[in-house]
Amino acid sequence: MVFGVEMRNRTQRSILFFTWSPRGNEVPYPGDGAAGNIISRRCGTAFTLIELLMVIAIIALLIAILIPALSRAKGKAEEVVCLNNLKQLQICAKLYSQENDFFLPPNRNVYYVNTLGPSEGFDPNLTWCAGLAPFDTTTKNIERGKLFMYNKSTDIYRCPSDNSRVRTEAGKILNLRRTRSYNMSQSINGLPYRPDLEVLPSFAKETEIDKPSPSKLLFFVDVHEDSILDSHFGIPPRGTTFGGQEPQWWDLPAGRHAQGANFSFADGHAEHWRWDVPKIFTALGQAVRQDGELQDFLRVQRGVKAEKGF
Repeated sequence: MVFGVEMRNRTQRSILFFTWSPRGNEVPYPGDGAAGNIISRRCGTAFTLIELLMVIAIIALLIAILIPALSRAKGKAEEVVCLNNLKQLQICAKLYSQENDFFLPPNRNVYYVNTLGPSEGFDPNLTWCAGLAPFDTTTKNIERGKLFMYNKSTDIYRCPSDNSRVRTEAGKILNLRRTRSYNMSQSINGLPYRPDLEVLPSFAKETEIDKPSPSKLLFFVDVHEDSILDSHFGIPPRGTTFGGQEPQWWDLPAGRHAQGANFSFADGHAEHWRWDVPKIFTALGQAVRQDGELQDFLRVQRGVKAEKGF
């Protein structure tokens, strides 16, 4: 131990100070307080390389534990924002209906999945949202849709977890985030099919909704970023085949929310659905996989049309 006596002046008392020597022995040091402090710092025990590596390893371990937790929290927050977006769009649809004699928003911006061309009955002026999501570089098509006047925030049309980019028709990816992530179910005032055709029902007015009930009828759908094209969500009628084909996704719902997607319903509420199997896009109009995906397909199908009849 190093100690010393510091003399302030002739009238003040001496101050005794101590410090440890490297060997742990008490060693007298006759210098003043400042010098004693310097000696104290120089003689103190330093961190060894092994100790520093242990500290770094502990910090790395804590970071490794913390990052997944933060990622899950971020994902949950984005899921909540997405659900709120769908609720806001649902409010817009309700306001439109109240101002238009209970007619549901028009939904005729439809393209064929095999040709990518406009379908029969297509009308870009009779739609809740025009345009094609992969190619829209601005929000102009959203702004000329039937719902924009009720909420002029274009942010509610895009899921915060949708990181997809706009592309040109030639396939070049642009450094622009897409403006829309959602489609409207074909059952909501879709194309005016003839009653004798084997297709999904299309309710023109709120008062017509019966099977499924408003609380079970899908309205807005969170669509897979590689599958979204127009603003119309379609799915084949109930049954194992349609037109001689096996069950297939005309539009694939999203799977970006913890292997799930978000939906709003005709009664105004929104829900998160978790899938039995991940949603993997392969092609527009892709077949339902044989790894348990059929249950996911039927679940969506039941939310679009009645379980029996049309």
